[in-house]
Amino acid sequence: METKMNQVDALRLDCAKRQKKGLHFILASVIIWVAITVTHLTNLPIETKNIVTFCCAAPLLPLAWAISRMLHIDFEGKGNPLTQLGVIFSVNQILYILIAMWVFSAVPEKMLMVYTMIFGAHLMPYSWLYRSKSYMVLSIAIPIVALMVGLMAEPYVLAAMMVGVEAGFSMSLVIENRNIK
Repeated sequence: METKMNQVDALRLDCAKRQKKGLHFILASVIIWVAITVTHLTNLPIETKNIVTFCCAAPLLPLAWAISRMLHIDFEGKGNPLTQLGVIFSVNQILYILIAMWVFSAVPEKMLMVYTMIFGAHLMPYSWLYRSKSYMVLSIAIPIVALMVGLMAEPYVLAAMMVGVEAGFSMSLVIENRNIK
């Protein structure tokens, strides 16, 4: 049993090293949150802002791929079976977006808050995969802070906050990556 755990730990370490703990995706999300912030600063109706918010996530994969090329990150992680698990962690989020779609029609002014909470919570499994305290802390903090900010402030404030959170998250991942043994 211990040998199998050592093998799994070795695969996790390989994922963390080769994929730099998903830094390329978090950097791409900074760009996406900037676009969402700009969207919510416009005078468009909230329904339109919400549709555009959903559309802002569409370029995530191409952005993350381009960033991975610039930073020499193994985007595909071929050869490591845990890479497929990471994909499942992401695809799982799609199911929760259905909740945000319901909020879109039921309480449109709170859709971004729910979307942000879903985004934050989906980070938790990556804390295990990458052995990352940053993922663990932010997977808990983002939904809680998003709820508080989303209930008290305009959506653009929440989106702008997420730009800062994701930028800080990126910096913490750079530090974590430097400390990988």
